[in-house]
Amino acid sequence: MNCEYVRNYYGVPAQIGRRVICSGKPGVIAKDRGHYIGVNFDEDKPGIIRNVHPTDDVEYGEIGKIRSMTRSQARYQRYLDIADCFHSFRDFLAYEHEQRQLTPEGVRI
Repeated sequence: MNCEYVRNYYGVPAQIGRRVICSGKPGVIAKDRGHYIGVNFDEDKPGIIRNVHPTDDVEYGEIGKIRSMTRSQARYQRYLDIADCFHSFRDFLAYEHEQRQLTPEGVRI
């Protein structure tokens, strides 16, 4: 779902990738958060998503580009997705290192 509930219920043009100004701060909608929109503000690092109510002082603009997470943020997100399988982030890092050693040259996980 690409902010379908928010569009239908609140009647706003919310969709992932749309530029917004929330309480004077520019950003881009990066996630569908159910009743909220997940905004990555320009002043935040890529991947930092804040929940914003879709009608709370939000101005909707044109479609923009969602900034990519840094490599370390992406690695930590992979950990969060499967954290139940590990005792700690350190164990996850050891597992990833071991997996890279087992893969053929040129193939990254």
